Amino acid sequence: MKHGKKYTEAAKQVDRSVAYEPADAIALAKKTATAKFDETIEVHIRTGCDGRHAEQQIRGAVVLPNGTGKTVRVLVFAKGDKVNEAEAAGADYVGGDDLIPRIQNEGWLDFDVVVATPDMMGVVGRLGKILGPKGLMPNPKAGTVTMDVTKAVNDIKAGKIEYRLDKSNIVHVPIGKASFTEEKLQENFDALMDAIVKARPSALKGQYLKSITLASTMGPGVKVSTAKFG
Repeated sequence: MKHGKKYTEAAKQVDRSVAYEPADAIALAKKTATAKFDETIEVHIRTGCDGRHAEQQIRGAVVLPNGTGKTVRVLVFAKGDKVNEAEAAGADYVGGDDLIPRIQNEGWLDFDVVVATPDMMGVVGRLGKILGPKGLMPNPKAGTVTMDVTKAVNDIKAGKIEYRLDKSNIVHVPIGKASFTEEKLQENFDALMDAIVKARPSALKGQYLKSITLASTMGPGVKVSTAKFG
């Protein structure tokens, strides 16, 4: 894969043989974000889990203290009083059966997170083939299937992000924007890692965190030392 001049210049600043301390890795990821737009800083965590086994799955959510820097659009499936509650909490879209044809037939997907009350999961289940592959299916572990729609919407708007293993047993999570201060990125990184360490499956034998890499959207990967995370 051929990289552009900017990437090549940025990559020269990163020593690929070194696993940096988190604070140094964050500083480097910020420094090597040279695109014209405000790049997202992401963490990629390679685990020793085997996601094919249910007891080794990792899935959950954490509220980043400083948010992600991204405006998150929330869709809530609800009925009765919960519709007004979701709207009052600041949900971008609220509905029920009426939303099914829009999503199924018109391909409407102008939202980033889906929340549903438990009594609406029968309706939402019909969208499984569309929402599932996009990681948008509400899930109790992530706090997106709940009767407390106010808390769910508030948390998401405040910077709650979901983490889960992909098919390669890697977790990819944004921790903010390149324009964030190093302190804010560090606080978000610490909150994420705290949650990931606690999420270690008890069934897992052997090494849990194999590698941690920080990277901006267009920048090179910066290896982070896993020593302090056991």
